[in-house]
Amino acid sequence: MEQVGPERGELVVVTGMTGAGRSTAAKELEDLGYFVVDNLPPSLVREVVRLVDDSQGLSQPIAVVVDVRSGSFFASLRANLAHDSVGRRTTLVFLEATDEVLVRRQEAARRPHPLQGSGRLLDGLQREREVLADLRGDADLLIDTSALNVHQLTARISEAFGTPDSTALRIRVISFGFKYGIPVDADFVADMRFLPNPHWIPELRPGTGRDPEVAGYVLSRDGAEEFLDAYVPLLAGVAEGYLREGKRFMRVAIGCTGGKHRSVAMTEEATRRLVEAGLDATATHRDLGRE
Repeated sequence: MEQVGPERGELVVVTGMTGAGRSTAAKELEDLGYFVVDNLPPSLVREVVRLVDDSQGLSQPIAVVVDVRSGSFFASLRANLAHDSVGRRTTLVFLEATDEVLVRRQEAARRPHPLQGSGRLLDGLQREREVLADLRGDADLLIDTSALNVHQLTARISEAFGTPDSTALRIRVISFGFKYGIPVDADFVADMRFLPNPHWIPELRPGTGRDPEVAGYVLSRDGAEEFLDAYVPLLAGVAEGYLREGKRFMRVAIGCTGGKHRSVAMTEEATRRLVEAGLDATATHRDLGRE
């Protein structure tokens, strides 16, 4: 479809057969930074674009999921995507699959087809194909998901609409104190209580793991260097696997007793090494300052 102003974010319209993966595509677009609206009546597409322009700015990319659940509104989608009607570059994505696969997916989800009525599931699929026939022919990107799993579909969407920034894995390394609880959303948890505690050294006690004296003490203790030499490459290897599986975020928690000295110093150093290895990693200190 027509290119409109490079300063404006893209509008992606996701449609297609029920059970073909629209929700998966929408979730991936959301992870890629798109403002996503599901089950939108086509007549409201231009209104959504206007609202996002006003509230989020012209550069905010938008994705809308439109399907036969919109009922009579669905017929107006083609008119609402006509030349220059929304003021953005628009890409129409159509997802489909074979009847056999769609039936299997719908039966696994234990949900009737929206056009099935009192008939069979296959009857609903046939009606849906008839309704969508013209729109399928207009699609900019047609994806047959019959042989794709969730991760493979996610990768296809990411390949089509991701940018180097949006598809990079973001690693958050979080220091914490065990006495305040383990971060519940951590993918990995490491315990630094095997290292001597600077708390028991009077001149180091007031400082934190960010201070050079404290960090130098922690990193010079037996086992600290060995731990980092083993753990950071392990995280880097997992990061590669996460990307292959379409994951965008990894949270690594490094703890000590109070989250002030050992965990902070080790978090800073682990983050530095991850960045040095070319990964997008940032350090956060959850419990620093709580004592």
